[in-house]
Amino acid sequence: MAVKEPVVNDADGVLAAAPSAATFEVTSPATFEAVRQADQDHVMSTYARYPLALVRGRGTRVWDSEGRAYLDFIGGIAVNVLGHCHPAVTAAITKQARTLIHASNLFYTLPYVELAGLLAKTGVPGPVFFCNSGAEATEGAIKLARKFAGATGRKGRRIVAVEGGFHGRTMGALAATGKPQFWQGFEPLPPGFVHVPFNDVGALEKAFSPGATGSETGDRAAADPADAPCAVILEVIQGEAGVRPTSPEFLAAARELCDRQGALLIIDEVQTGLGRTGTFWAFQGAAGAGAAGAGAAGLRPDVMTAAKGLGGGLPIGFFSARDEVAAVLRPGDHGSTFGANPVACAAAVVTVSEILKPGFLDHVREMGAELNGRLADMAAAFPGAARAARGKGLMAALEMASADLAQAVLDGCRAGGVLVNRTAGNVIRLLPPLTVTQREVRRATAALRGAVAEAARPAGVACPPNAPSGRAGSFLFETSSMSI
Repeated sequence: MAVKEPVVNDADGVLAAAPSAATFEVTSPATFEAVRQADQDHVMSTYARYPLALVRGRGTRVWDSEGRAYLDFIGGIAVNVLGHCHPAVTAAITKQARTLIHASNLFYTLPYVELAGLLAKTGVPGPVFFCNSGAEATEGAIKLARKFAGATGRKGRRIVAVEGGFHGRTMGALAATGKPQFWQGFEPLPPGFVHVPFNDVGALEKAFSPGATGSETGDRAAADPADAPCAVILEVIQGEAGVRPTSPEFLAAARELCDRQGALLIIDEVQTGLGRTGTFWAFQGAAGAGAAGAGAAGLRPDVMTAAKGLGGGLPIGFFSARDEVAAVLRPGDHGSTFGANPVACAAAVVTVSEILKPGFLDHVREMGAELNGRLADMAAAFPGAARAARGKGLMAALEMASADLAQAVLDGCRAGGVLVNRTAGNVIRLLPPLTVTQREVRRATAALRGAVAEAARPAGVACPPNAPSGRAGSFLFETSSMSI
């Protein structure tokens, strides 16, 4: 099928049609209806997809099967850190795919060795294990924490997690995830996890107290009350919970308790890492977490997990640990058929190299300040519709007064040519490529502001004088009425 070039109202050139080829060939099915029907016929219904099929991307822009263009402020859910089809990433993928696609971990290959060396320069705690996703990285970190506890003579095997945290959908990662809606129907979950309320230092301290049981997932009645924690797992910013920053006091307490009790602090950087918050890893920007937990390099993890943006769009993740912790894993203790895949690692080498370039993170911080400042202005301008703006770097959110308002805003943004994400029910989340430009930030936030104003009016929410229409500055097309 030939995809039409979009017709847009784009005086500033942010969404100008891509140069060169006027058509882009994709395989059948050829229409959105056919794509949707094929999905319904052959794919499990685990996703509530948006009513459009994306066929092409470049930088911060994507095009759908009908030729409509959008600014992508979802970024593959924090995956496309360098934007869509970054030329250096696509060149690395193409070159490696012509050289060696897969060999397994029975052999040494060059791309993973190069990638590991680059990651060592970013501040990871120690050696890495490559896998394919954030959930796999979490599973590996859990296994490592349990193995280290046994190797050092600790009886305790429980892992303390935080309510609202998200660590993946495989069974171990799900047990660590502090969102009960994800557990329902999958019980019993693996035992040995206890959850404490978000930012509640007292509850965290209590979880380390003798006889503590806390709020546990799955069937925990038989757990030994004296079973002390062997690890704490947390996010510096909870992404799926609505971009909620963990307080410096809580981070400091977690680090101090782990040090005092000989437990491991596991920091989940799956969504926050790779420059997303303005430092390479979010824990590096957690200064102020107290003398025990921070310093020039921010918070200090014993173990960390990462994935999402690492491969510039390809699936790859890892967990890393301090030398003495990583040393307890021996050949045969853990493995992954596709982990350290040469093509994914080649893409990751380019991605990490780009983020490490001078000025890259400065740009992220500058664009983050622009984005978060505009969201804060929006929250102040629509106090009845928007409750708060939150964010750090290019991980940002606008909390709406209700889930219905948030959905209306999401739909209005899409009608205006901007893709955003709704999470935690009533939160609009923005995770644009880290290469986003100031013009793109301003164009996207203008569309978002218009969508908020438009959504607030039918709901009877007070709007500021001369509030913009949700159609202001939008693309010259009507949104499809098709639903999934």
